[in-house]
Amino acid sequence: MEIRVAKTAGFCYGVQRAVDMVEQALAEGKTHIYTYGPIVHNDFVVEGFRKQGVEVIKDFDMLRRMCEDGTLKKAVVVIRAHGVGAEVYRLLQDPELGITLIDATCPYVKKIHKIVREHDAAGEQIIVTGSAVHPEVVGILGQIGDRAIVIGSPQEAEALSLDKNHRYCLVSQTTFSSRKFEDIVAIFRKRQYNIGIINTICNATQMRQTEAAALSAECDAMIVIGGRNSSNTAKLRDICQSQCGKTYFIQSAEELDRDSNLNSVRCVGITAGASTPKSIIEEVLNYVRNEF
Repeated sequence: MEIRVAKTAGFCYGVQRAVDMVEQALAEGKTHIYTYGPIVHNDFVVEGFRKQGVEVIKDFDMLRRMCEDGTLKKAVVVIRAHGVGAEVYRLLQDPELGITLIDATCPYVKKIHKIVREHDAAGEQIIVTGSAVHPEVVGILGQIGDRAIVIGSPQEAEALSLDKNHRYCLVSQTTFSSRKFEDIVAIFRKRQYNIGIINTICNATQMRQTEAAALSAECDAMIVIGGRNSSNTAKLRDICQSQCGKTYFIQSAEELDRDSNLNSVRCVGITAGASTPKSIIEEVLNYVRNEF
């Protein structure tokens, strides 16, 4: 059996940077460390940090309670790679709490924050392609008081009726589907809306999606590794499934059943989401080599 691993599989720059910042805080002997939301969308990474004493603040309501009851006084709080809205910063920067704030927001996400603030201030209506409940999009909306419109598919774009006399600015969740973004842009341009298009899908996402499409078209089976709640990994799964009937979406080697019929394939491809550690990719690779 031939095994082909995607060159871009695994941690992207923003995820690696966020993980490194938590590890640095631990190495410096800092205690009472919290992350606002999971530092990345991977249970193994989050659990590994929990075992070292890093706790997760699950949501804004929990953050507010912890600020009010003094739990976070003198604590260390790391903002996850997905970024947060202005209200979260306001709470964490309260001088009375004395919180040490470590901002691990991906620089590419920070760039989107700057774009939407500037265009919103100029009176333009912001439109974001992505999932309205994804933490990155929640953070983008939180830059401008939730005034943006969020659309998640070409179908939603078709159903959207915009004022042609108003000025719009279109940005995207960094991990959004490149193909869907292009389809949405085509719809808006066909309708001749007065809209500025800024493609903020990060290069790492585009490269992973392009590579997954090419690999799945050439392999008899595909293995996609990543967290169940990882948006970018789910999109890799969808791309692979569209071209390869035998596509397996797993979080670790333990989930790859020995009855997966891989023995009958000549070539298997392996890719992984941007929040999947290299160690897990190697574990799956070794499992496939040894068991099939």
